[in-house]
Amino acid sequence: MRPPKLDLNLFVVFESIYEKRNLTRASEALFITQPAVSNALARMRKAFGDPLFVSTPSGMVPTPFTENIIGRVREALQLLEASATEGDVFVPAASERTFRLSMPDLTEAILLPAIGEVLQQQAPGMSIECYFTPRSEVAAALATGKIDFAIDVPLIDDPQLHQTPLGSDRYACMLRHDHPFTGDTLSIEDYLALGHIQVSSRRQGSGLVDAELKKLGEQRRIRMRVQHYMVAPLVALRTNLALTAPIQLLQRHEARILELPFELPKLEWHLYWHRSNEQDQASNWLRGKIVDTLSARAAR
Repeated sequence: MRPPKLDLNLFVVFESIYEKRNLTRASEALFITQPAVSNALARMRKAFGDPLFVSTPSGMVPTPFTENIIGRVREALQLLEASATEGDVFVPAASERTFRLSMPDLTEAILLPAIGEVLQQQAPGMSIECYFTPRSEVAAALATGKIDFAIDVPLIDDPQLHQTPLGSDRYACMLRHDHPFTGDTLSIEDYLALGHIQVSSRRQGSGLVDAELKKLGEQRRIRMRVQHYMVAPLVALRTNLALTAPIQLLQRHEARILELPFELPKLEWHLYWHRSNEQDQASNWLRGKIVDTLSARAAR
């Protein structure tokens, strides 16, 4: 079956409906009337033989067919836009782009203060929005434009995505300054005698530290489980509990930092983006700033 011949403007409307989930908001975003949006949607429905969107109390819900093609539609529109503006020179100081990033709270704490300072000085009109996207959903979110970049461990493998390493961080143990343990070094016996904080967003299951201890036939005593890395040091500073975490986080607090008495793999971060953004000058500029910022911190 030959694909239908459609006005490319219809795909612009299609993408706007997908993003806004509402015909009125889509029309406002495109500066056209709602009847024009409805007419465009009707033409696409007829051409593809699919409803494309189903009206529900919560908005226009995409059909499976729409979910299947939205990534390619967005990629094509971005390529067309890039081709049309290929001769333009990106000027950071004049940019008003909004970029959406996905990253864990630990990376937010390290990256955002530094990148915020860069934007204030070089691109004051540019905006950053951060969200957490589950690892299993990152590729789809990048393909559909829900996010522009994702920072995660190097476990995402998708041919549509490009990636670059951002450096690594090693783990250490944090104790408050007046902790009852006064030694300068930790033996494995000392470490196991402490009560520990575990950081995990999951309701159950072991993490990296516990998996490595299990290989040694050992088990630590977890006395508190928290969801976010940014909370854990605050607990350690007020209790006798120990926190094992990346050293870049621990160094942000006035506390004792001790080397671990056993080996742990380093924590590595990668930056991911969809291949359709490869030629976008603004994306390339911000990507470079993120790489420079995190790579410089990792090298300290």
